[in-house]
Amino acid sequence: MTNPFGTVPSETILAGGATDAYFERTRETLEHAGTNPHVVTEVTADQFPTGAFEVCTGIADLATLFEGRAVDVDALRDGRLFDGGPVARIEGPYLEFAALETALLGFLSQPSGFATAALEVRQAAPESTLFSFGARHVHPAIAAVVERASLLAGLDGFSHVAAGDLLGREATGTMPHALMFCFGEGNQADAWRAFDEAVDADTPRIALCDTFWDEVSESLLAAETLDSLDGIRLDTTGSRRGDFRHIVREVRWELDTHGFEEVDIFCSGGLGPADLRDLRDLADGFGVGSAITSAPAVDFSLDIVELDGEPVSKRGKLSGVKQVYRTPDGGHHVALADRAPPAGGEPLLEPLVRDGEVVRDDVDDLEAATERCLADARAVGFGETV
Repeated sequence: MTNPFGTVPSETILAGGATDAYFERTRETLEHAGTNPHVVTEVTADQFPTGAFEVCTGIADLATLFEGRAVDVDALRDGRLFDGGPVARIEGPYLEFAALETALLGFLSQPSGFATAALEVRQAAPESTLFSFGARHVHPAIAAVVERASLLAGLDGFSHVAAGDLLGREATGTMPHALMFCFGEGNQADAWRAFDEAVDADTPRIALCDTFWDEVSESLLAAETLDSLDGIRLDTTGSRRGDFRHIVREVRWELDTHGFEEVDIFCSGGLGPADLRDLRDLADGFGVGSAITSAPAVDFSLDIVELDGEPVSKRGKLSGVKQVYRTPDGGHHVALADRAPPAGGEPLLEPLVRDGEVVRDDVDDLEAATERCLADARAVGFGETV
């Protein structure tokens, strides 16, 4: 079996086979009629600004999808925040890219949802160390998509090894509860010592401290066991967590009281932005999973807005070729592309592909995208109303 996990191969996506059936019927119909109009299409979520900014990512995949095709593509830079209007524009003979609509929307929609949720997490604990722990909640084939979106939004690391290989970053993580069970209750110190002796010296010594006994007891035991201890992790499940803030506060108090002020506290286990805001003054770092991976995809759609040089639109959409701008006050402005821009407005749709050639040399620069994302978040006040 050549594809045992049932994922669509990249070759099929590039060939236009990862499409909805009605686009195949459209191609058959237009070819039968001998027509192939020149169109301008735009990818949008909301037509006008709503005040709710989202992160746009997936631009590198968009460039790969359209490379070598007789089209022009303009798009936001990877990591930019948007609020209404188009995030991408594709112009060319319609049949050149009609079958790609399903794939191109998928390349943008789900990663942008992940990145927006990750930015909410980052803004909830701006001074904390944050890791993405959510790869286990998605199909393994897209684990790297989750981790890249998390890094783009400013998280400090992630847990998935294969994603690290693809992204050129080293995955992070220390020990699961399974390791503690393998040594058994009463032998927690043996587990931590074995870990300390076995793993590479560059791996932080973070002891999981909530497996058998209460969190304070295991945390103090870990601190007394390992001179090299960097921190402890509390992964207490919601079913018995109770007042998690009180638990973390108690652990911090007892560690400090017994002379272990330098031992950090990391928290994980179903945490979201509200939890991070509640705990960020006590904990030094967090692992966040489902708050990112359960994020809804951004509901992008692709619509024809110009047909053979004339503005058109379906009901409820806006006709005509548009540009979007970042205004000096951090606003997001949507306007027709051939009209005067707002005062001081920075145009956000920039050339990505020209006649099939990718014209950006930094299209997959993750560090630049992260800087752009965080700068935009500051400029537009993302998360400030929370």
